[in-house]
Amino acid sequence: MKQTVDYGELADSIENWIKLIVSEASATGVVVGLSGGLDSAVSAALCAEALGNENILGLMMPCGSIQSDTDDGVRIAEHLRIKYKVLDLSPVLQSFIEAGRLDDTSVMNLANIKSRLRMAMLYAYSPGRLVLGTSNYSEILVGYWTKWGDGASDFLPISRLYKDEVRELAATLGLPRWVINRIPSAGLWPGQSDEEEMEITYREIKAYFQNGDISVSAIARIDKMIESSEHKRNPTVYFDARKWMEEYG
Repeated sequence: MKQTVDYGELADSIENWIKLIVSEASATGVVVGLSGGLDSAVSAALCAEALGNENILGLMMPCGSIQSDTDDGVRIAEHLRIKYKVLDLSPVLQSFIEAGRLDDTSVMNLANIKSRLRMAMLYAYSPGRLVLGTSNYSEILVGYWTKWGDGASDFLPISRLYKDEVRELAATLGLPRWVINRIPSAGLWPGQSDEEEMEITYREIKAYFQNGDISVSAIARIDKMIESSEHKRNPTVYFDARKWMEEYG
C-alpha cells in the first residue's frame, strides 16, 4: 500500500532540523542562490519559516544568463520577504575565460564554470551564515549537478525528496503557482529543459529507484548517469601509501 505523506508534518520536521543545524553551527542565518526555480524557492521558504525571513539572504547571480531567471529569483525573494542582492557575474565569467585561455568553451564546460563562480560568491557571503544547498534527491542520485558548484553547500534540506515531492511541499508552503508549475531548467540556454538535457524524466528517475514501471532505454540511461557521476558523490579519493606498499610492493 502506498504510504500517504503529510506534507505539513514533513515541512515542520525539516524546519526543526534546519533550526538545529544552524544553531549547532552558531550561525546567524543562511545565504542561498535563487535561480527562480522550484528547488531553490522551496529550500529558501523552509529556511524562512524556520529561522525568520530577516535571517535569509538570497543572491541572484546572473552569469551570461536568461533575464527571466533573475526576474523570477527576485519575485521569489519578494514573495518570501527575504533580503536579496542581484550580483552580475557575467564580467567575472569573461575575465575567467580570458585569464585561463580556455580551449574548451563548450556549453557544458561554461555551465560548470558558472556554477562554480556562483558557489565562490555564496561562500564570499557566508561569514556568520551557512550556505544553503538546493539539490533534490532525483538529481543527487543521477549526478545532475556540478561538482564543487551547486553541489557545494553546508546543508541540504530537500536532499531526500524526489522532484514530485518537492513540488507537493511547495504547495504546502504556499509558494506561487507559477513557480510550482515552472518547467525545471538550469537556464543553460533559452528553452533549455532539465528533462530534455538528461534524456529522462523525473518520473522515470523515481520509478527506477522505487522499482516502478520504466522502459529498458530509460534504465540504460540512468545506469549510465549513475556510473559516470559516482565521482561526484565520492568527490575526494584518499590514498593510503602504506597500505598500497603492503599489497602491491
